[in-house]
Amino acid sequence: MTLKAIIVAVAVAAMTALSAGQASAAEKFVFTAIPDQDESALRKRFDKVAKYLSTTLKRDVAYVPVKSYAAAVTAFRNNQVQLAWFGGLSGVRARKLVKGSTAIAQGKADPFFETYFIANVSTGLTLSKDFPKAIAGKTFTFGSKGSTSGRLMPEFHIRKAFGKVPQQVFSRVGFSGNHSRTVALVQSGAYEVGATNFKVWKKGLANGTIDPKKVRVIWKTPGYPDYNWSIRGDVDKAFGAGFAKKVQSALLSMNDPDLLKSFPRASFIPAQNSDYAPIEATAREVGLID
Repeated sequence: MTLKAIIVAVAVAAMTALSAGQASAAEKFVFTAIPDQDESALRKRFDKVAKYLSTTLKRDVAYVPVKSYAAAVTAFRNNQVQLAWFGGLSGVRARKLVKGSTAIAQGKADPFFETYFIANVSTGLTLSKDFPKAIAGKTFTFGSKGSTSGRLMPEFHIRKAFGKVPQQVFSRVGFSGNHSRTVALVQSGAYEVGATNFKVWKKGLANGTIDPKKVRVIWKTPGYPDYNWSIRGDVDKAFGAGFAKKVQSALLSMNDPDLLKSFPRASFIPAQNSDYAPIEATAREVGLID
């Protein structure tokens, strides 16, 4: 064999191996989720989802955890994951970074999501229909800096009520990192007031991790669109024509009560990017999106 023939043969073999490697990589469909609760709870929930999707899609599906909301967006942008369970704000951010990406599903209650403002009982604050301006001067914790229900929407209402940024309203402002931790910090008295996801609050009451003798809800925001499943715009190219629709169908067909209870959601319904236009507009107003 001539030197030229050997070079050509090696090049062809390398290209074949590369193509095979890409095909092999494309066989695994990977998703993540914003870390809105502690990691053990997330693992329990999303390992079940991975098993369900693997069976339904007849493809190897894996869940990978991330440490922050920003990390979930970065993983989506870098194609380390192709699907993600986002909050409203993180979903808007992620889809803007990957051309053609779309929101494909949301929980039945997600178009009408709520944030609960909560307070340690030592403050004397109680449930009010009007925004509780008596929270001024107290210590306050948000959830994650990238959270819709734990940061964006509560900050929007705080600015609307006081005409000031939170740092000018409270004696101390913190970011707990997730909703479960926000509740724990306010319940312990580490912070006097905080803002949390209403579903996490209700779940905590149900499982006994929230003690209503120590912490209570003092105000509920008007409803807004929040959580969503978003998928990258290039999945049909990577996994075959119509794959995004297959994933959407699998999510909408999820009817296992135990699996849905872990979210907790009654069911999933279709979603589209335009559903989250109010979130993008609010984020621009508050300055969280340029």
